[in-house]
Amino acid sequence: MENKITQLISSIRKQFDTSEFIPLHAPQFWGKEKEYLLDTIDSTFVSSVGAYVDRVEEQMIQLTKASKATAVVNGTAGLQVGLRIAGVRAGEEVLTQALTFVATANAIAYNNASPVFLDVDKDTMGLSPLALHVFLEEFAELREGGCYNKKTNKRIAACMPMHTFGFMCRIDEIVSLCTAWGIPVVEDAAEALGSKYKQQSAGTFGQSGVFSFNGNKIITCGGGGIIVSKDPQYALKAKYLTTTAKVSHKWEYVHDELGYNFRMPNLNAALLSAQLEKFEQYKEAKKVLFTEYLALFDNNEIELVPIPEGTDWNYWLMSVALADKQERDEFLRETNENGVMTRPIWKLMYRLPMYKDCQRDAQTNAEYLEERIINIPSSARK
Repeated sequence: MENKITQLISSIRKQFDTSEFIPLHAPQFWGKEKEYLLDTIDSTFVSSVGAYVDRVEEQMIQLTKASKATAVVNGTAGLQVGLRIAGVRAGEEVLTQALTFVATANAIAYNNASPVFLDVDKDTMGLSPLALHVFLEEFAELREGGCYNKKTNKRIAACMPMHTFGFMCRIDEIVSLCTAWGIPVVEDAAEALGSKYKQQSAGTFGQSGVFSFNGNKIITCGGGGIIVSKDPQYALKAKYLTTTAKVSHKWEYVHDELGYNFRMPNLNAALLSAQLEKFEQYKEAKKVLFTEYLALFDNNEIELVPIPEGTDWNYWLMSVALADKQERDEFLRETNENGVMTRPIWKLMYRLPMYKDCQRDAQTNAEYLEERIINIPSSARK
């Protein structure tokens, strides 16, 4: 195994043409970022009101084919607001997956609700429609006021699947199941900008979808997020809540419910606008890297995780699958000690202290993937 890893490290260095440290996913700035930032500074509109905020919302509508978009400070804030608009209240439950970044579960907790963790599919690494179906058949009950969990007697207020590493889960089946049970779907599309399933954009299957522009995403504005929806009224509510729930008035400060100071600043939006203009170029560059990796790993006898059927992938983070946890840990140690940054998939949410008591199913696939999946350097190259 050690010899295979050594060969792989050498090959990855050739892909990136460097003997220096290779990050997992470095931001790239190939467009008019500096020009737009200077323009924003000159305009003096650097906070949450400005032309670039409006521009990125329109750019995201064009990219995703959603009806409306609302720019926010980060993806986690977008998920929190999306769940609130979907009707999630304190003491209720949200169905989601344990194999995810912690922000998914945190956004539920910020609404004083509880996550219920269901298993994922091995190929998509996203929420499994079969696991969802099994759970609903065993535990769900339709009552006056919605769908309830017979075990906890709490209302199941929403379902939030996450598109892992930009792969698309079987979101059409998930939405169909949830619709039958009267459960709204909020898509955690934080990692899936530009990904499609059956030719439809991530984030547009459910009631809303949320994207992230953190520094490690396919494009970035340092932080930032976007909520998209097919419902114009949903978008109006999102903008209102994220602008401190301020009632429109020429000079008075009237706030008629609890809101959030979550709107994206114009400075970040200027950076994001330039990144969005180059999005297809970034995606194509990453596709070339993945194609090169396919040949490399075919010869190296280490499995590169393939693209799931039906997914037009954004090539965000590329992954390998190891034989078991021991081999995974050896791979992580050797690569990182030799200046090639690799990272394991996330620790399952119910292993974290704040979510250890949450209801969950057997998690057979999630635990299998947790012990085997590693992300490898995936930065776009010119």
